[in-house]
Amino acid sequence: MNFELLDGNNLKIRSVVEGEGPLVVLVHGWPESWYSWRHQIKPLTKAGFKVAAIDVRGYGGSDKPHEISAYSLKSIAADIAGVIDSLGYKEAYLFGHDWGGPIVWTTGLLYPDTIRAVGALSVPYTPIGEKSLIQLFRELYKDKFFYQLYIQEEGKAEAEFEADVKTALEKTYFSGDGRGMQFMMENIGNPAYQKKPDSTMLENSPVFDAYPAWLSQDDMNYFVSEFEQSGFRGPFNRYRAQDIDFEELQEFKNVSYPLPACFITGTLDPVNFFARDEKASSEDILTAFTKNYDDLRKVEVIDGIGHWTQQESPELVTNYMTDFLTNL
Repeated sequence: MNFELLDGNNLKIRSVVEGEGPLVVLVHGWPESWYSWRHQIKPLTKAGFKVAAIDVRGYGGSDKPHEISAYSLKSIAADIAGVIDSLGYKEAYLFGHDWGGPIVWTTGLLYPDTIRAVGALSVPYTPIGEKSLIQLFRELYKDKFFYQLYIQEEGKAEAEFEADVKTALEKTYFSGDGRGMQFMMENIGNPAYQKKPDSTMLENSPVFDAYPAWLSQDDMNYFVSEFEQSGFRGPFNRYRAQDIDFEELQEFKNVSYPLPACFITGTLDPVNFFARDEKASSEDILTAFTKNYDDLRKVEVIDGIGHWTQQESPELVTNYMTDFLTNL
């Protein structure tokens, strides 16, 4: 892979840059890296695109500012705009996964003359409402454990994850994929896997004897090496900046998404369960997650996969992405 250090928003962003043609910027989520798009980069270049798969600020080879405010969606969106400019382009297409979703949605809102179309995996577009998302979570999960609330205290989640990076990533990845989510649904009510209000983030996570088909030991070793070097403060700061997002993005309050859009998810993605306890049907997901768009061109719900969308179902996701990009 060809790595380049590109100018972001007053800092350096590491990116894999491959291919020639219209520019597609790929933005990973938590806790991942450019490597999460390893299955999509080559096929997209073969389809005639130049691909920039970045490490979001705070991750991998990109710069890692310390302060929470540096991880607002507005700040990271400026990184994306900087990457596009650094590569000599006036416009680009964006795809994001997990937190990469809100990042690319926001970039499109802030830079509509630069961004031609936006796609997201797992996390749909949600307009700014009457309260910040983290405030809504505080109300929804009052007196209950919720990982985003646990993360809010600086240093606590970092210490837990950095004590044993490999185990932390295994528990995170394997509890949120299709196998892990199916296991958790089959064990609803089993105290061995239930969180208490004072639980830690990794406590009571399921443990499996074998790696899932979508992730090899070599893949895991790459992720581990990245986080052993970078730490977790930057990645966790993204969760801590949500009240800042609410203040900085008020101009987009209740705004329907204006750009051509694509959304891809799985039936077992835990994002589907944020406000429900039972498995959602594909129809439920489509109803809940296809609101708030002016020009939603493509929606795909993949049966049986969990949160790591483009890694769990790489061929389908790549085909859906390519179809969206080539038919705009």
